[in-house]
Order: sequence, then C-alpha cells, then structure tokens
Amino acid sequence: MPYAYLVRRLPPAVAALLAVTASLVGAALAGVLPSLAATTLAGAAGCVLAGVRLARSAAVRGRVRAVRRRRRAAVLLDAAVLVVGLTVAVLPLAAPPQRPDVVAAGLLAATGLYGAGLLTLPGHSRLTPRVRLRRTVDTVGLGAALVFAGWVLLPPGEVPPVVRVVTVVGAAGLAGLLVSALAEHRRRPGAALCRAGAAATLFGLADLVVLLAYRAPQQATLTAVPLLVAGALLTAAGMARVAAGEPPLGGGPAATWPRVTVPAAVATLAAGHHLWAVGSFTPAAVLLGLAVIPPLIARELITAADNRDQARRLAAREAHFRALVSGGRDLILILDDELRVRWLSAAGARWFGLRDDEVRGRRLADLLHPDDAPGALARLAADPAGAQPPLLVARMATGDGGWRETEATVSDQRGVPEVGAVVLHVRDIGERRRLEREVRRLAATDLLTGLANRSELLRSLGARRGQPGGALLLVELHGLGGLSDGAGPAVGEALLVTAARRLRDVAGPRDLVARVGAEEFAVLTDAGPVPAYALGSRLVAALAEPCPVPGELVRLRVSVGLAELAGAGAEDALRQADLARRRAAQLGRNRVEWYDAYLEEQLVRRLDLERELPGAVARGELDLVYQPVLGLADRLPVGTEALLRWRSPVLGTVLPAELLPVAEDLGLVGDLGWWVLHQACRQLAGWSAEGRDLWMAVNVTPRELLAPDFLPRVASILAGHGVPADRLVIEVAEPRLGAELPTVVARLAGLRSLGVRTALDDFRAEQASLAQLRRLPIDLLKIRPQPAETPDGPQWPLIDVVVSLGERLGLSVVVEELESDSDVDRACRAGCRYGQGFALARPATAERVEALFEEFPSASR
Repeated sequence: MPYAYLVRRLPPAVAALLAVTASLVGAALAGVLPSLAATTLAGAAGCVLAGVRLARSAAVRGRVRAVRRRRRAAVLLDAAVLVVGLTVAVLPLAAPPQRPDVVAAGLLAATGLYGAGLLTLPGHSRLTPRVRLRRTVDTVGLGAALVFAGWVLLPPGEVPPVVRVVTVVGAAGLAGLLVSALAEHRRRPGAALCRAGAAATLFGLADLVVLLAYRAPQQATLTAVPLLVAGALLTAAGMARVAAGEPPLGGGPAATWPRVTVPAAVATLAAGHHLWAVGSFTPAAVLLGLAVIPPLIARELITAADNRDQARRLAAREAHFRALVSGGRDLILILDDELRVRWLSAAGARWFGLRDDEVRGRRLADLLHPDDAPGALARLAADPAGAQPPLLVARMATGDGGWRETEATVSDQRGVPEVGAVVLHVRDIGERRRLEREVRRLAATDLLTGLANRSELLRSLGARRGQPGGALLLVELHGLGGLSDGAGPAVGEALLVTAARRLRDVAGPRDLVARVGAEEFAVLTDAGPVPAYALGSRLVAALAEPCPVPGELVRLRVSVGLAELAGAGAEDALRQADLARRRAAQLGRNRVEWYDAYLEEQLVRRLDLERELPGAVARGELDLVYQPVLGLADRLPVGTEALLRWRSPVLGTVLPAELLPVAEDLGLVGDLGWWVLHQACRQLAGWSAEGRDLWMAVNVTPRELLAPDFLPRVASILAGHGVPADRLVIEVAEPRLGAELPTVVARLAGLRSLGVRTALDDFRAEQASLAQLRRLPIDLLKIRPQPAETPDGPQWPLIDVVVSLGERLGLSVVVEELESDSDVDRACRAGCRYGQGFALARPATAERVEALFEEFPSASR
C-alpha cells in the first residue's frame, strides 16, 4: 500500500503524530537531537494523543451495565497509557544510574493498570477446561521461548537484577497478552487490539529497562519509540472499537499454527543468533532452552487430541446427515457444470425407483418430461445463484416408466470448493397436487347436484370475455320452496337433482351447466343466439315434464332468460340474463325471454314500481276517479265505477293495469282494496247526502273476495259511512274466477244477503261462460262490444241474446268500453239498458263528475 494512501486513511492527528515521530527519530539518527530526548518526546507525544482518544471513549454515558464496564475500562487504559507517557517523560530528569529503576517502576504500574483495564473490558466468556488448558499451554510455551530468547540475547556477564526480573515477568505477560489477542481477535476485535497495544507498550518499556541497565548507546533507545507509539495508538483504537460496539469478525476460528510455530521459531532464532555471536550456551541457557520443549510437545498432543475429536465430530455429523438424507423422502441430486447427475440420494431408489447406475452421468433433461424440460432448464439457466433460487416444477421419470409431479429447489454451490456443483432438492408433490385439484373441484362444484357453482360460472364467463359468440341461459324453477315446506326438504332436493340431470341431458357436451342459486340454474353455451333460444325451449320442455315424488307427480314451472355474451363481463351477462328471466316469470312462466334494452327499461320500471308502491297509501299518493254509468235510452247517469289511480311524484300517474300486478306480487292487493272501498263509500255517502240516487261499483279480485273477513269488513264499512247496502256494487272479473268458483258463489251470495249488489265484469260470450251464468248470484252483467274468440275465429258477440238471457235471469246488462257512437248504437239496438265508456263519459275526479251530475236530474237505478 503506498505511503500517501496510508496517510489518507489515518486520522489527521495520528498522521501528524507519525510524521513528528519520524522526524524526531531522523533527527536523533542524524545527531541533531539527543536520542534520549527524541525517545522521550516521541513516546510522550504518542501517549498523550492516545490518552486524549481514550478519554473520549471514557466520556460515553449510560446506565447499561456494558456501557459502564466500557467506561471503566477506558479510564483504566487511559491511566495506563498516561503512566507510560509520564515514565518516558521523566527519564531525562533522572540520574543515569536511577533511570532503569524509574522505567521498571513505570513498567510495573502500567502493567497493573493494563491488566485491570483489559479484565474490565465487556464481552468476556466463560472458558471450558479444555480451552483454558490450551491457552495456558500456549502462554507457557510462548513465555518460555521469550524468556530463553531474552536470556541468550543479553550481553555476557553479570545480569542486573532488574533486568532479570523484567525479562522473566515481561516475557510471561507479553506471552499472555499475545496469546489472548490471537485467540479473540475475531470474536472481540477491539479487545484484541487493546491487548496487542498493551503488549507493544510494555515490550517497549522492557526494552528501555534493558538498554538503560546495560548502559547501551543512547541511539539504541530509539528502538523503543515504535513500540511505545504503536502500542499507545493501538490501545486507543481498540478501545474506540469496543466503545462503538463493533460486531465480531467472521471467517471461523483463529488459526492454530502461530501458537505452535511462533514459540519454536523464537527459540530457534534466538539460539542461532547466540551460537553465531557467542558460540556456546551456559547451563542456565540450556535449561531455559529445554524448558521450551515440553509446552510444545503438550501443544502438539492437545492439537492431536483436538483433531481426533474434530474428526469424530465430523464423522458423527456426517453419519447424522447421511441418515437424514437417506431416510428422507426428498430426492437430492448433485449436478456438475453440464447439469449431469453426479450423485443422488437413497430416496431415488426408494421413492422414484431410480438406480444409481441408471441415473449417474445422465443429463437432467433426460429425467424430465419432454413438455416440462425446456421451461425447467430455462429457469435453471436464468439465475441459479440469485437471491431467490428458482423453483422447478416438472414431471420426473420414475423407474417403472411413469412420471411423477415434482418440485425442486435449486442451490448453486459451484462457488463452494467443498461442493462445486448444483444441488437439487426434489420432492414428490403428486399427492399435494391431487388434493389441490380436488379442492379446486369441490370449490367449483355444487355439492347437491354435482354441477358447477356460481364461482365457476363467473370464472368461465370471465375467461370467455372478448371471444365472439356464446350465450347465457338463466333457468329458474318455481314452486320448489312451497313443496319443500309441505313434503319435506328431501323432496325438494330430489326435484333439484332431477332438474340438474335433465339440464345436463339437454345441454351440449361443451356447454357448462351450473347451479347459481337455491332454485336457479345456468347454462353457458358457445352457440349463437338462435340455437341458444332453441336450447332454452328444449330446456323448458324437459323441465316441464312431470317429476315423480312420493304419492304424486309434480309439474315444475320454469322461467328462462337468455342473454348474448358479445364481449360482456361476467356480472353484466348474469344481470342481463336475470332481467330476461324476471320478464319470463312476469309473462306467465314456462317460456324463454330474450334480453334487449327495451326489456331492461320495462324491468327497471317494474323495480321502481315495487320500490315505491309500499307506503303509497301512507304518503297519500293514491286517488280515485269515477266513470259514470248512463242509461242508453235517456243518457242519464245511474251509477259510477270507482277506478284507482296512483299519483306518484317519482313515476307519474300509474293505472290499475300496471299497478295491480305489482300489488299482487307484493301482497298489497288487500290493503289497496280496503282503501278503495273506504274512499268509494265515503264519496257515495256524500253524494247520497246531496240527494243523488246512484250506485257505486267497486272492483275486487278473487283473492280479496275469498278473504275470511271480507263480508264482515264490507258490512262494517257500509255501517261506518251510513251507505245503504243496495247502492254498493261489488264487481268481480269473470275470467279470473278459475277453480275457486264454488267459494266465489258462496261469497257473492253472502254479499247479496247483506243487500250489496254484485256484478260480473268482463263477461265473455262463450259456451262455458253461458253455462255457469246460472250458478252465479249476481245482479249486473258487464259485457264488451268487441269480438269474442271462438274456435272458428273472431265473431261479434250476440249482444241481443246476452241481453235477452240476462233479462230472463233477472240481470241488468251493462255494456262497457263503448268507445264510439257505432258501439253505442249497436248496444241500443240490442236492447241493452245501461252503457259505460269514453263515448258516453270519461273517468274524472269527484268534482268533475259532480259537475256532470248538475246537468241532469238523478235517474232511477
């Protein structure tokens, strides 16, 4: 490393100190400055700078125990360095004979402070007996070698006592510091630097003691300058690293060879120099030299024992891992640079049926399925040593010629000298994949019918987005809920299973049949709209076939909505098909309805009606208009018919034709009917009080008429408003009587017993209607002049015959829906007595009707 670069790496103060030290040593060597003065100045300056840096480390505050220990250690090491600097600084002031003793005293004080400071450093660990023995042997060996070297390197003659003490004690301390620094330089690098600095500083003081005791030339004292300055700076640097909490170094344990070879090398070099300089050894030197040998032999024996233990541990670990590898289910493959199999674990033969001789040397691609090999090798070649090793999923060959689904993690160990290969950990994931597929299948399947469920339908719709063609059929079964409540849930489930089977039988092999609700199914087909409509018709026909249940046959009613996909999203397609299905249900069921924009407008209108109608009575949005009934002979009013109007601020005026179907579906017909009856009777009471002799006709549905409390409530309303019963006419539409005719007859008879007159509205001049006319207890018969449907085609009804029949039965006939003068003339010629329609008078509010009444006197009923 160049000197300039080294200077740039050092702190400025340290670089300046080194420059000053070099200058002082150079001046002393040149004779410009006394050597002892240069040694004193350089040593003191180094110790002062190191003391300042140690004082900074001691200034760290904190209550944590480790921080307090670091602070105490810094104070003690700072004191030791300052003692060394003070010792060097006072040398020129002492008399020459006293100088060895001064340095020896400083050495003793510094040794004590260094020992206390090093022992206070945090991070000490409890040593095992074997480690403690190993360090003791290393210390004794190095110490013996240093004592021998110091002894033989001393000048011949009498050895001063202080030199003898410093040599022995210094060698032992130096050996202990160096051994501990070497042992812990990776785990505690800061503490190791502190020990190395202490060793250098104390060795420098010992060097001064020997040189001063033997009155060596003053220039020889310059040899202590590097040791003193370097030792002080190393101590400060090590303490700074300890105070900063520097983490341990990596790289494994410290090497063993220096602890064995260094003592031998020191003793050998010292002995060689002594032989070259003196030529013979004294008995004491021989004994000291022989003392070096036992620690070296002990260290070799300890090393051999350690090697045996290490080999034993490695063998046990290898056997342990070999047992793990051989007993595991995962197959381990080791591949060379060309991805050829170099080794495989025992799981290859146990689980995959692959023998070593059949696999070793083959390429990895030969073991993978041809469809999976290119992708797996591409991922393996991409970045096998990346931060996230590739996960290879492929089918691998087995010994019996089959394939197994596998998953392999890759570890690129080609950069590791001990391995030098690519390692694959292969595991069999066939069972896991099978379970995953089964879970996915169950998650996409309706458990009762075995069809796809709503989630699978949405996934399939999403996968089809953007593809041309295709249609979605939404099928709803009606009446299963009531059947399950009556016959039990098992019957309902059996009917659902039967319906699912019929749907599968009718749908094509490529069509997806799904159950999307309790009584709803869906069919996703690739066919165009016309074939899809034909498919819907076949579905209706198949589902309408009788289904056997215990004790009877059940006919299901079906509504089918059809929506073209045409790039629509999954939710949009479902919404459109659902709107079409609702329309099919509203139009009578057992039919297929095709979605279009107008249909959506109608259904949105229907939804608005269903949302707004509840609460219309409470909000005062309902109103009645009245259409007069006139005598055809004199055109005088004889009665009125109350007609319901809904004046919605949101939807506008809604007529009964649109209002009543919604009310029936919502179960609000009864509430609306009682409101109409109350309002009509209140208005009739007002007109009666004015002397108007009129009747009031009110329409009721068969559901209202068949209510158990219908008759008592009618009587209560009549009594509450003080209306004569014979002025109220209850109208029932003849086409809606249906199968409840006996009960209707009883209710109509009950009304007549109350004095209320009854009317049959919308009478059809057909054979069936004429046949049941005698059974109905009615007073009025309302017919239309429009043609009636007959098997031979539309014909004009025989109004005169109906009127004649009505007169024979004691009925009054009212011709309604007279829209033109020709209709009025035809009714007059037929002999009909009463008429109603736009040609005579339009429906109007009570005020307008009263204005009409003012023009005519009241007519008899």
